[in-house]
Amino acid sequence: MTDQVLFLTHRGERHQQSALAGAPANFEITMLHDATKAEIKKNISGKKFLITERSDMIDADIIAAGKDLRLIQRLGSMVYDIDLQAAKNSGVSVCYLPIPMTVMVSEHILTQMLLLTKHIREAMHVITLDTDWGIQPQKCDEDTFVINFTGRKTIGTLYKATVGIIGFGEIGGELARRLKGFDCNVLYHKRSRLSEFAEQDLSITYASQDQLLKQSDFVVMLLPFMPETKAMVNQEFIKKMKPGACLVSCGASGLFNEEDVAKALASGYLGGVATDTFAWEPINQDSPLLDLARDPEANIMLTPHTASGSINPNALPDRRGDYINLVSYNNKQPLIDQVV
Repeated sequence: MTDQVLFLTHRGERHQQSALAGAPANFEITMLHDATKAEIKKNISGKKFLITERSDMIDADIIAAGKDLRLIQRLGSMVYDIDLQAAKNSGVSVCYLPIPMTVMVSEHILTQMLLLTKHIREAMHVITLDTDWGIQPQKCDEDTFVINFTGRKTIGTLYKATVGIIGFGEIGGELARRLKGFDCNVLYHKRSRLSEFAEQDLSITYASQDQLLKQSDFVVMLLPFMPETKAMVNQEFIKKMKPGACLVSCGASGLFNEEDVAKALASGYLGGVATDTFAWEPINQDSPLLDLARDPEANIMLTPHTASGSINPNALPDRRGDYINLVSYNNKQPLIDQVV
């Protein structure tokens, strides 16, 4: 006996085929890419399970059209696009499953920001120099130590910094949750603004892209690759940023005009640059970003598209049991007691 499944995605063919390949043999899956509400309502009839990783609303109309629906499974932890009360009223369970690689990318972005604001590469380099710092080394004890003995003057902090996130999906949500601990002012920009509840829950504020660039100490690029995002981080984009701000990217490959970014960092207009993705991959050896990275004191962090970790799925922890309760927007009561 087969179970009828509707799978909603905004992701490309490669991802779709990967998802289908991992499905149980008894699932008969209808996959819709960037489906309209009308298409979803047309295809949800007779479906027992709805799997969604889209960002448009699963509202009461869609849930009512799924008369045989028993479960809505959200891939990721951003459940703000599902009408939880309507699902509860219809007896439909709602589960969410945080994506380990998404969590890892958010951790990587924190690493990028901390490395840049602390100027870690410079600090690691200068401490290795055979230099007379003007102080005779002494054995340390409770009262004998020398703070900042190399005379660093550029060390900053994430505490209360303004962080602007452009392209706010699952990674943005995971990052915003982690930035709460730094008491950051988090701005975000995306095509479709989140609900008031989502903004309050994540402690984020919507801003236009120009407002975000003007105000942010860190600009985090998390956009997918589309014709309109190709090399969008160029001279014009950077000029709208706050002077001295840091540019961070774990978005799609191809978002940077690498020559413009390199020039802005070399000139001092940008305070730092960190990226995990590039215009060409593997990275071209003539990339101007590589030239800067060869200077051990340059405030730049380049990683070889490794923010999501190892390609070995067995290296990722299984944290499903950590996320067993999903609460409704209003009464904060659990709607589910398990995750599939």
